[in-house]
Amino acid sequence: MSITDEFASRNFSLYGQWLGLASLITLIIIGVFTVVANPIFAIIGWVFAFILFFVEVPLCMKFCPTSPRFDAFAARFENSYLRALLYVVMAIVMFLSATISKTLLLLSACFLLFAGLSYGFAAMKGQPHASSSMLGGTGVDNVV
Repeated sequence: MSITDEFASRNFSLYGQWLGLASLITLIIIGVFTVVANPIFAIIGWVFAFILFFVEVPLCMKFCPTSPRFDAFAARFENSYLRALLYVVMAIVMFLSATISKTLLLLSACFLLFAGLSYGFAAMKGQPHASSSMLGGTGVDNVV
């Protein structure tokens, strides 16, 4: 499956995964630039990015040595409802960074919120969880 087929599938779970990856990248990059202005939330953003890396990239769970406890934690988020909750909670935490200073971390919060909304729409529509074949997942072959 190509990436265009995945986007054309109208599976909100895939949209959530791609928005989650965008938020992961913005959390890392913007965290580097805002570590002086807002160090607490920059570090929190890096921790969120680490968690999202293992939750969103299925290939990492296969190749990276992790503890069974962490594997069980990451496996909980195969459900779209729980992924939506995870992203919305992370977005709220990152929106709270505006209480200290208004930085670009708000952009990461927006990406997290949009990813959470996508997973929420997938859950409400009853769409099964799918992960992009470009990231080591099964793609949309098994869900369309």
